[in-house]
Amino acid sequence: MAVDKSEQQQQPVIDEAIERGWEIPDFTIKEIRDAIPAHCFRRDTFRSFTYVFHDVFIMACLAYAATYIDTIPSAPLRVILWPLYWIAQGIVGTGVWVIGHECGHQAFSPSKTINNSVGMVLHSALLVPYHSWRISHSRHHKATGHMKKDQVFLPSTRSKVGLPKRDLDPEGDGPHTAFDESPIAMLWGMFVMFVFGWPMYLLCNISGQSYPGWASHFNPYCAIFEDHQVWDVIQSTAGVSVTISALVYLGQTYGSLAVIKFYVIPYLFVNFWLVLITYLQHTHPDLPHYRETTWNFQRGAALTVDRSFGILDYFHHHIADSHVAHHFFSTMPHYHAVEATHYIKKALGKHYQSDMTPIFTALLQSWRECRFVEDEGDVVFYKR
Repeated sequence: MAVDKSEQQQQPVIDEAIERGWEIPDFTIKEIRDAIPAHCFRRDTFRSFTYVFHDVFIMACLAYAATYIDTIPSAPLRVILWPLYWIAQGIVGTGVWVIGHECGHQAFSPSKTINNSVGMVLHSALLVPYHSWRISHSRHHKATGHMKKDQVFLPSTRSKVGLPKRDLDPEGDGPHTAFDESPIAMLWGMFVMFVFGWPMYLLCNISGQSYPGWASHFNPYCAIFEDHQVWDVIQSTAGVSVTISALVYLGQTYGSLAVIKFYVIPYLFVNFWLVLITYLQHTHPDLPHYRETTWNFQRGAALTVDRSFGILDYFHHHIADSHVAHHFFSTMPHYHAVEATHYIKKALGKHYQSDMTPIFTALLQSWRECRFVEDEGDVVFYKR
């Protein structure tokens, strides 16, 4: 019997999935949701605020203790204590960032007003344009793992990195000598990503989806946003501007060096944790990306990887080790996500993704092996 050409063209090209032994999952959101106890979806405003107070209290104590560092006569001890302060403050500050992010998902409280008010304050304090990022991040959740619609950590294609077509490539699927890096070059690349990656993403959408013109979280008229969201972006920019103004004032009052030591360097550590966590959640050599004919929401959500950062999971409010749950149900509060992960793991079975490789080893693995994907195919895996 003859096969209609239009039907033939619609058939997904899953050669790589077959080669890798990757089974494309076929389950519904309802099946996953029904496996989770109902109380895991309840948002408790008071309980959520206790986490804000917890984090702010620790940050205040750390900052107060740091005011005594420069009074210590021993220079070597001061050299040790300042980095310890920066690291500790960055870890706790990342927890504040996570709560602000949770507000953007309306997971902090049943009240939209409370969610947006708390989120605006917390994210603005960390120089994040709250509504702007809330909007683009929502798009990421709605299209996780989609080659054309996901918003961040999108794989580069073979043609984009300048490699010849697969059938003309003498190095085939790799590894490619074009990506050979010295340790110094690798460290420099990581330094650039961890220090400048987050602010550059906000400013000009680096590593994000390709948009025409100046795609920026500070440009209300760019293609990231719709017309009715212009005022939200303006408010977000105003919130960041208030924080910058406060920092300028504090710099004039107490000196620029004090602002750098107490705020700027911990802020950079927050950025480091944010980029590291999100990079490893969505970049893995064993997991594919889907194109339109194969992708759906639940398949994309199942491409997220749970990882543990040890004791830091507590201070980061389990954003890393319960991220699969977060992607399936983003309005679920973080304090229920660990319990929900237990049930999600059972419901997903072999489609639940978790990797407990030590973090530094995992970073090296993803950095070296996740270089590009093919231009063709509806299920594409990273190659090197």
